[in-house]
Amino acid sequence: MALDENSTGLIEGPDGRMRCFWHGNLPDYLHYHDHEWGRPVSEDRRLFEKICLEGFQSGLSWLTILRKRENFRAGFANFEFDKVAEFGDADIERLLQDAGIVRHRGKIVSTINNAQRAREMADEFGSLASWFWRFEPGPEERPARMDLAHLRANPTTAVSVRISKELKKRGWSFVGPTTVYAFMQAMGLVNDHLEGCICRDAIEKERNDFVRP
Repeated sequence: MALDENSTGLIEGPDGRMRCFWHGNLPDYLHYHDHEWGRPVSEDRRLFEKICLEGFQSGLSWLTILRKRENFRAGFANFEFDKVAEFGDADIERLLQDAGIVRHRGKIVSTINNAQRAREMADEFGSLASWFWRFEPGPEERPARMDLAHLRANPTTAVSVRISKELKKRGWSFVGPTTVYAFMQAMGLVNDHLEGCICRDAIEKERNDFVRP
């Protein structure tokens, strides 16, 4: 959805309330905005799903991935990384024939590799959640006000660069800083709903009440 340079980045929803612009009031995208994006996640399966799908999104729109998510779940054993880690050549060929997902060999192979790395990380740290949440930015690393100008100017952050480097050291792939920052936004490691969005304060309260793993 195109916005002019003076836009606040907010649009009025079908209920008359203001929200971040990017869902464009498309029903499924609006539901994702209101009920999922930015809400803190501690479940390993969901975290693994989110970071894998952000990798598949690279070069595409998130809406494309969102609308294929159930197909991805079916193809990748619901993103149970212990199961995906055991995928072999037959699974790669099966997924390459699956028109319901993004049929990119490199990203499919990467997901299997990352499942193996996720299993190692969970064994070492107790859970993926405990590893990712240790990178939560402090107040000094966050903008005083989350507005459209800041969001547009910062597709990566120092924290997303740091996480990306650490993941790559551990053998993960398709986890560049931009992908990682999108993951941070989606899993609630940061609250990037714009000031004035009806979700921002509710999610901030949810984050305050959230028990970090």
